[in-house]
Amino acid sequence: MARPAATDAGAVTTGPVFADRHIGPRTDERDKMLAALGLSSLSELVDQALPAGIRMDRPLNLPPALSETEALTALRGLAARNNPLRAMIGLGYHGTVTPSVIRRNVLEDPAWYTAYTPYQPEISQGRLEALLNFQTMVSDLTGLPTAGASLLDEATAVAEAMTVARRATKQGQVLLLDAATLPQTVAVVRTRAVPLGIEVRLADDLGAALAETDAFAVVVQTPAADGCLAPTEELRSLAEAAHAQGALVIAACDLLALTLVTPPGEWGADIAVGSSQRFGVPLFYGGPHAAFMSVRAGLERTLPGRLVGVSRDVHGTAAFRLALQTREQHIRREKATSNICTAQVLLAVAASMYAVYHGPEGLRAIAERVHADTATLAADLDAAGMAPDHTAFFDTLTVAVPGEAAAVVERARRSGVHLRLVDAGRVGISVGEDATAADLDAVRAAFGSDHGGERARRTYGDLSASARTSAYLQHPVFRNHHSETAMLRYLRALSDRDFALDRGMIPLGSCTMKLNATTEMEPISYDGFANLHPLAPAADAEGYAELVSTLEGWLAEVTGYARVSVQPNAGSQGELAGLLAIRGYHESRGDHGRRVCLIPSSAHGTNAASAVMAGMKVVVVKATDDGSVDLDDLRAKIAAHTDDLAAIMVTYPSTHGVFEETITDLCALVHDAGGQVYVDGANLNALLGLAQPGRFGADVSHLNLHKTFCIPHGGGGPGVGPVAVGEHLVPFLPGDPRGGAGDIDEGTVGPVSAAPHGSAGILPISWAYIAMMGSEGLTSATQHALLAANYVAERLGAAYPVLYAGRGGRVAHECILDLRPITKASGVTVDDVAKRLVDHGFHAPTMSFPVPGTLMVEPTESEDLAELDRFVDAMLAIRDEIARVESGEWPADDNPLVNAPHTQGAVTADEWDHPYSRRVGAYPAGLHAGPIYATGHDKYWPPVGRIDGGFGDRHLVCTCPPPESFED
Repeated sequence: MARPAATDAGAVTTGPVFADRHIGPRTDERDKMLAALGLSSLSELVDQALPAGIRMDRPLNLPPALSETEALTALRGLAARNNPLRAMIGLGYHGTVTPSVIRRNVLEDPAWYTAYTPYQPEISQGRLEALLNFQTMVSDLTGLPTAGASLLDEATAVAEAMTVARRATKQGQVLLLDAATLPQTVAVVRTRAVPLGIEVRLADDLGAALAETDAFAVVVQTPAADGCLAPTEELRSLAEAAHAQGALVIAACDLLALTLVTPPGEWGADIAVGSSQRFGVPLFYGGPHAAFMSVRAGLERTLPGRLVGVSRDVHGTAAFRLALQTREQHIRREKATSNICTAQVLLAVAASMYAVYHGPEGLRAIAERVHADTATLAADLDAAGMAPDHTAFFDTLTVAVPGEAAAVVERARRSGVHLRLVDAGRVGISVGEDATAADLDAVRAAFGSDHGGERARRTYGDLSASARTSAYLQHPVFRNHHSETAMLRYLRALSDRDFALDRGMIPLGSCTMKLNATTEMEPISYDGFANLHPLAPAADAEGYAELVSTLEGWLAEVTGYARVSVQPNAGSQGELAGLLAIRGYHESRGDHGRRVCLIPSSAHGTNAASAVMAGMKVVVVKATDDGSVDLDDLRAKIAAHTDDLAAIMVTYPSTHGVFEETITDLCALVHDAGGQVYVDGANLNALLGLAQPGRFGADVSHLNLHKTFCIPHGGGGPGVGPVAVGEHLVPFLPGDPRGGAGDIDEGTVGPVSAAPHGSAGILPISWAYIAMMGSEGLTSATQHALLAANYVAERLGAAYPVLYAGRGGRVAHECILDLRPITKASGVTVDDVAKRLVDHGFHAPTMSFPVPGTLMVEPTESEDLAELDRFVDAMLAIRDEIARVESGEWPADDNPLVNAPHTQGAVTADEWDHPYSRRVGAYPAGLHAGPIYATGHDKYWPPVGRIDGGFGDRHLVCTCPPPESFED
């Protein structure tokens, strides 16, 4: 029997069963929470919290909500309309085989996909180790000493490498790009280069082009898009010539090929980038996939994104953490050279585990088989009179068939294989790990080859001029888990070290860690969604076309905008796309001087970084004492920039967790000055069904589908950051990356991601969420998100002052608890409270953002009253412990807070000389208080104690280390 719907007389009704499952509080629990606030209905709460001037006057225009069964049936139907043939199109996307043990125990395991970015390293040791494996894998295969914890896709990784090189060399404005670079990479790099004033030149002969220009970097694609594999000595000569001119060399490379050919670091590349997709990650119609970047010594502190390093905890135990965090955007802001604030953790974990499972010998065997199949196919086609363009290659052939290319591709398609139509006279073939003998025979038949008969054959695929001689993946982790039993246990051991949403509430402010329902997750594994190449013919992707069109329409409706593009594959890319749309709009009107972007002082750091990447100048607007944008200062800044104002970027509700009353006034002021209003959609979970940015004055927003629309955070990725725009900005939505190498015309915008629809493979999650919630369910979810935050604020306000509140003393969907007076009186810091919460079985709230010394709490609509009360009780218990420190009962340097979190090893040690008991340290809520999974015998034990971040930055170790690396 379904439980009663969580509604009231003054609120919308939620009939569909799924909404009842998604929203945590039952009817009686909701009433108790309202009573604690002195309210009788959810509508009364909304009336108090939300400005009347922005309220919607009608319900959302969405189809009736589907049941879970109906949603799955509909998605199976859409998946069935896709036709995922054997993918042999190539261009950076390859057929692969996901080991079942990895698919089931990583990609489909909530212990991995519901985790958050590992900002709290003590409770993230499992995924941090997996990411260190990823970094080691990339570093070893590319031959460069330091690799990051993953990027978004290969195209954006090349663009990120471009900015790293520019910052490192500080010379010239020209980037030389190999004409044989993947076409979608060329398109994305051009998009990113234009606002930065970088000139991108394509060259067939990079050496000759280098001699004629003052380039700051050279990008070489190896193997090339057409399959050609340059000899090692040729690449080494290119690198030497570049370095002689002070330029850096960027290698866009293939991880599987690098098991056989000389790694970039050995022939002189400074930076290596690429995609790890073919290491067991499904095609997903273009994403999500984990790109990579590795760099030579001296460039490690310029790496974009995340870098995992090795440090030690207070007990001297080796421990992992995110390293060099001073590079992050919230500190560097407009001085940042990248706006990426996360990584593709879930996909990087899958790729790293593929390498762990196969090991160096297994990876080499896969590569040798792929290469041998390609070489045999080349010889057969040559013997039939169709010689491939190149004799040296890894897995890709380009074959001339004058006037017959389309016919060959169509014959292969009818036989179950997707080939690449290069042009009217050439066909591309890329052999993947999953290609069978029957597939190769189908390719031969499509070309009219009969295996060459008795004709003499040329030798193809000779790798002697490019052969790798160095070892790789020698660390024991890549040698000890090759049986499924060993792999299963390794994955389980790592996931047990982590705290994810499957264990308890993650009350992170501005991050919206809500339910990621199994029904939403299941369809991403359907064959029609998981195994389709992003460049497959439109006739074979009709299900995706309808899915994308429907979802973009629904997102436009809920936000009040005219059009949405799901191409941006992260919130950072959505921010950039929105600002590029504004830039394009101004350019199209001849307003070339509009380059100033106003950003409130409280804004997330990525806003400033994105503005700079869009070629804008950041001007900061002050905040008032209550956290709102200072309209007087805004007017002054507008007056100072009357002729060059491009935009303002604001978050609504504000970063401080309140609904600002002046949002419509702010929009009007900027519009009157000729600027555009960008509303960051990070906090959209407080608006759905109640207000629409596109109708209360905003021109553009990006949305975080991994927040409001239930795509899981995946340990810090995958994400989708669609961009939503008003009618006047529709022409400036991201372009199609399949356009390739053409120039970007003035007033137009190129693509921001490698695939046409970004991370299309996870769009079924958000489609299912909206379809099953419907208009009433989405509105109810928003109301309950507001209720949960205000309930927590009410119960904790006396112990921890709530720093900001809006009208009626209400907060929005999150609240900021001010610990600064407590720290001043007791010495106990936000770090101490955060680590003590681990002992209670909680992930900490967001620390010191947007205000240093505070905690920002967002409980979401998915947590029931028992879990909310458990969190509140834990925070009150911690406040009582702080009081004991303040009174002198416990020393300031030896108490349960400064010693938290308490590991099992610490509380069972032979020696215990602390002024509190072991039980107080380990079980602050008692042995049997609260849900059984939170305390008692199922208690979560952190695997390490508090980690020394400074030691890790001073002793930077970013690959699988030997034991002596942990010594001081």
